[in-house]
Parts: sequence; structure tokens; C-alpha cells
Amino acid sequence: MPRAGGFSLVPKRILVPIDFSSSSEAALKHAAALAQNLHAEIHLLHVIPMFTAIKMPDFVPETEFIGGARKAAERHFALCQTDLATRGVRASSTIKVGNDVVRTILDEIEHRHIDMMVISTHGLTGWHPLVFGSIAEKLVKLVYIPVLLIRTEKPEGANA
Repeated sequence: MPRAGGFSLVPKRILVPIDFSSSSEAALKHAAALAQNLHAEIHLLHVIPMFTAIKMPDFVPETEFIGGARKAAERHFALCQTDLATRGVRASSTIKVGNDVVRTILDEIEHRHIDMMVISTHGLTGWHPLVFGSIAEKLVKLVYIPVLLIRTEKPEGANA
């Protein structure tokens, strides 16, 4: 298999960071097509932020919020993996909790020996990109593997 610059020219493991927005669903659709054509495996990653972009009511404990978010992600990933399996695409998934989404994604790339990443330009981060910069933008600057950046429409109500 040809290699260039320390990475494979034909990816075998494709990471798709997913926040369950329509934009990240579009990235997954493109990654699935790539995986089918290249006989690659998809690894889905959802990061539950410690400091959420939404204001939670005072009566919702953080552990309850994280538990609910984890269960919702598990249900969503089960559907994704079933859909991918019907297309003949092998898939795995990980749910992480962290206050630095970019660092968590970079760590997963290293840990899983990811060859390529597919990510969308807009997600559910709301005001977050205005303050901290786009997650996709930071990843493009920091990641050392090929990245397929899927440009999508800005979600309604998003400021970025």
C-alpha cells in the first residue's frame, strides 16, 4: 500500500466526529461512500462537552445531563452502525466527555490510528465558534492526517 508523509494514501480507518447535527450527518454520508469504495472502516466519535453550549436549568445535575447525553448518543450510534452494516461498512463508535473537544478528537486519532477524518463545517456549537473558533477550523490546522471537510449550510439560529 502506498504511503506518503507518514500516512497511508488509501485510508483504512476514517474518523467521523459527530454531534448529531444535519451537518455532521452529511459528513457521515460522505464518509460512508468513501468507506464503501475504499473498503475502509468508519469510527464515529461523539464528544459530550463538560461545559455545554446550552444553559441548563439549575436543577439538572451535570451527571444527569451527561448520562442522558450518553444514552442519546448510544441510541443514535446504534442506528448509524445498523445503517452502515447494511451497506457493508464496518463501523465502531466512541463517546467521550471532555472540556476540550478538539484535544479529545486529536487524542482519538492517535489512539485509534486513524488514517483520515471527515468533518463538516457547521455543527450544533451555537455561540461557541464566535468565542473559541470553529472546531473544524482548529482540527484542519492541527491534524496530521488527510481531512475531508464537508461544507454545509449554516444551521438556522447558529451564529457561526
